[in-house]
Amino acid sequence: VDPRPTQRTRSIVSDELLRAAVLAFILVVAGFVRVVAFDATLADAAAISASLFLIVSTSVVLGTLLPLLLQAAKIDAAHASTTIQVVMDVLGVLITCSVAPLVFGALAT
Repeated sequence: VDPRPTQRTRSIVSDELLRAAVLAFILVVAGFVRVVAFDATLADAAAISASLFLIVSTSVVLGTLLPLLLQAAKIDAAHASTTIQVVMDVLGVLITCSVAPLVFGALAT
């Protein structure tokens, strides 16, 4: 079996990367407005927005790649959905806890 990605796989991944960027941008704008609307600081809004962008982008990319990888490994791709949910729950917290201090530090200087 040839392990190299096919043209179809490349096409799927590139389409999903574009969707990830668009979806993340839309959610970042909505998230920023929501944080500011609840009287938080602009630093808070920036930190949440940066985290949100990374979380959404990561979840779309993983949601695309994991079923493809499982299928290539001859494992039922249906297992990907629950795996992605658990992984993204953990990654979402880790991303937020990693990004927020960086944003606050950058805005404090």
